[in-house]
Amino acid sequence: MEGLGAEGLADSPAAAAAVAAAATPTWPTPLGRDPELHLLRRATFGPTLLDVVAVKQIGVDAWLERQLHPPGISDPAGDDVLGLYPTVSMSTDQIRANVKENDWLAMQELGHATLARQMWSARQLYEVMVDFWANHLNVTNPFDGGWDVRTPYDNDVIRAHAFGKFSDMLLASARHPAMMRYLDNASSQKRSVNENYGRELLELHTLGRDGGYTEVDVRNSAYIMTGRTVNREGQFTYDARRHWTGEVKVMEFTDPNGNAAAGMDLGDSFVHWLAFHPATATRVAHKLARRFVCDDPPQSLVDRLKQSYLDNGSAVVPMLRTLFSSVEFWMSNGLKTRRPHENVLATARIVGVTPGDNTKQGVEGIYNLTNQLGQAPLKWGPPDGYADVAEAWGSAHATLGTWNAHRAVIQARFKGVASPKPETFVGLMPATVGEYLDTISLRLLHQPMLAEHKGALLAFLGAEEATEVKTITLNNKIQHVVPLVLDSVYHALR
Repeated sequence: MEGLGAEGLADSPAAAAAVAAAATPTWPTPLGRDPELHLLRRATFGPTLLDVVAVKQIGVDAWLERQLHPPGISDPAGDDVLGLYPTVSMSTDQIRANVKENDWLAMQELGHATLARQMWSARQLYEVMVDFWANHLNVTNPFDGGWDVRTPYDNDVIRAHAFGKFSDMLLASARHPAMMRYLDNASSQKRSVNENYGRELLELHTLGRDGGYTEVDVRNSAYIMTGRTVNREGQFTYDARRHWTGEVKVMEFTDPNGNAAAGMDLGDSFVHWLAFHPATATRVAHKLARRFVCDDPPQSLVDRLKQSYLDNGSAVVPMLRTLFSSVEFWMSNGLKTRRPHENVLATARIVGVTPGDNTKQGVEGIYNLTNQLGQAPLKWGPPDGYADVAEAWGSAHATLGTWNAHRAVIQARFKGVASPKPETFVGLMPATVGEYLDTISLRLLHQPMLAEHKGALLAFLGAEEATEVKTITLNNKIQHVVPLVLDSVYHALR
């Protein structure tokens, strides 16, 4: 994509937002350019009313600083999730002691708990980054062989390092039984080398398809990682007897690899080399810019994030500080489309869905809805993770499914969680239909609709701007009006 209208690095996010506010976007969208709302659309799974109040009170700088230190954020709703799903906090040994062998209970609870945290946790930016990294180092959930190890992977690899260093996260993934089983490295050995993990380590986890490696490099990558396996207790182990020996070369990385006992150290050195390769820095920077800015991010921003990655030893938080202090971020208002899972969460958050009398049942229903839409949390089967571009989700099926999801939320079809009645979005009864629609738009979209879009709703209602409102439910038509507002482009963009 060409420039967004302005670029550069400012001293703070607020300063970058001010530069952007004075510039003209290359790609205007129907969304208003309120910087607080733009930040919330990108750094959360959708603004809530409390989020909007908070960020406007303390400002974008203070809000971001708070979000970048999640342990300091009181999170009773997120903590309550752990009480609902006891296996989410368990180690492999604990799961094996409490769950029947090959039972998928822990993996099912992980999927549901992930969605609940995304919907209700106060540590929203952290949850967004957990989702980002889980997608990058994807181990699908559930999967055959994951019953006792997939949940610890989430805790020990993704969540432990989401705000740490990518190099540490990558090394942790290369030592985890879930990754070894998922990409078949657990069964790889010197007499029968499986290339799955060796290939994805290069193609997906680090260098990228255009990172300069060859098929010979893939083979050598697989050789290097032989010996990393999983024992009968579900624990990662290194078995020197399974390690392939002989000289290995992957691009500029070479080693005589003559001693199988040193194969674990060799693999760690290789992973470290990959983590700090310039191609890996570029790939991580591009994916981060794509997630937070636009589908085809400006090269200026990618280069800046890459340099931050290299200058800070692959640390994530400095990259995020660079991202949010970049003018390009604040110029990208409305240039991302919510994927189905994100749209459902944003709907639940702005509507005000809360835990209820059977929260687990309600969360399961919402999870099943995202699954029907093709984007249940953590459930993408192939190792490349869910696509993060609008083009991948633009089918008629996805669009209609998302629109139907709005109706399911507004009509409170998810028993067990609490959903407010749509008439509560109106407050005091407006005098005219035009004012009524403006009130609904401000409540759900944080801005009024353009005249032509509002006109379409008036035509649907068979009303004029000045038509008198006689009931708070708009003669029971509110149950149709609210979903139509959420069907609009304003809610579809983030």
